[in-house]
Amino acid sequence: MPKTTPERSGQNWLAVLGPGILFASTAIGVSHLVQSTRAGALTGFGLIWAVIAANLAKYPFFEFGSRYANATGESLIEGYRSLGKTAAWGYFIIALGTCFFVMGAVGIVTAAFLDNLFGLSTRFDFNATPATAVFVFAMSAGLLIWGQYKALDSVIKAIAAVLLLSTVGAFVLAWKQVPLSSVPAAPLDFNPWEGAGLAFIIALMGWMPTAVDLSTWNSIWTLERIKQTGFHPPLRSTLREFNTGYLLSAVLALMFLALGALLLFTQGTELPDGTAAFASGIVGMYTEVIGDWSWWIIAAAAFSAMLGTCIACLDGYSRALARAYASLFQGASPREATDTRGREQRTLLMVSAGALVLILAFPQDIRTLVDVATTLSFLVAPLVAAANWYLVSREEFPEAARPRLWLHALAGLGLLFLVGFSWLFLRA
Repeated sequence: MPKTTPERSGQNWLAVLGPGILFASTAIGVSHLVQSTRAGALTGFGLIWAVIAANLAKYPFFEFGSRYANATGESLIEGYRSLGKTAAWGYFIIALGTCFFVMGAVGIVTAAFLDNLFGLSTRFDFNATPATAVFVFAMSAGLLIWGQYKALDSVIKAIAAVLLLSTVGAFVLAWKQVPLSSVPAAPLDFNPWEGAGLAFIIALMGWMPTAVDLSTWNSIWTLERIKQTGFHPPLRSTLREFNTGYLLSAVLALMFLALGALLLFTQGTELPDGTAAFASGIVGMYTEVIGDWSWWIIAAAAFSAMLGTCIACLDGYSRALARAYASLFQGASPREATDTRGREQRTLLMVSAGALVLILAFPQDIRTLVDVATTLSFLVAPLVAAANWYLVSREEFPEAARPRLWLHALAGLGLLFLVGFSWLFLRA
């Protein structure tokens, strides 16, 4: 077990702060701005149980990522390799098979908010979102290649602060203007157990708060923060910081759902399908309660939130796939592998190019691309969840760092939840 650095009084929290905020930024993008808002717009508060259940069910498996990294000094990816090549290949295939869909969904939503921010499609009278996506990926990749983790950490913290303030402000104002009692009951024609209703719930929970296979990113970012600061915190500090980010993400998900219910469902308004129009509908929902004067602030904040998600996801995939390659083909951890940084950069460019191909193939249908990505993420979740649970439970894992009984119980219930809904979806 790695040695922890001696406590440094008031500097401890600042030294640890980072991975949990990165996690929250990754989650707050598509799952919150898009899916949670859609859930509120479609059913009012009818799907609040799904948002809460998904956050509870997935919590242990994300927490295990931070726990494993702090206790062992390795990421979950090296943990999968220690289980044998089958597990390592399984993760590599899952990551490679989903990364283009995930980044395509994130990229097109980010580009849509940038398109809306400057009114590009309206100004030039054609769908400018695909071209805008090229700029978004170029900017995101350039930042990561130039600034690496330090730049990522700084940018995400600033974006998270802006988004938190704007969302909380909009929620409070909406609550004052539209009483909760005015929200009608969920529509009778929405059946969450079959057909389109079940498909939407799976898509909603697929990235609520985000995909389980992205738990590897928690572990990588935990190690990167330790490397950046030279401070190896006690396990409780790492988990406290992660829990702060996770709780922030969960609360904001409920706020986005409430905004959709209060401002869209009560008026029978649906979010449009088109890319720029979809983004305009989200921004318009905010400005309706805050005031027209806030349009530029909200549009910039929404784009910034999605840009933060795009940057964080590109960083996560580039690091995760590079580590997975090293563990499979070099038989080494990143500390022992050669050309790690170069491989991360090449992977970053590969993922960006693959995502752009998908965006060009689906330039208008934003919902289809998002729903495909989120559904794929949900269906692979049970496999990753089971692997994460096993890694922190086996004898090789430091006994002092193993989860407590209540967390094992929640992990068991969470795995049943993921398996059960996957089975419902596949048999439908």
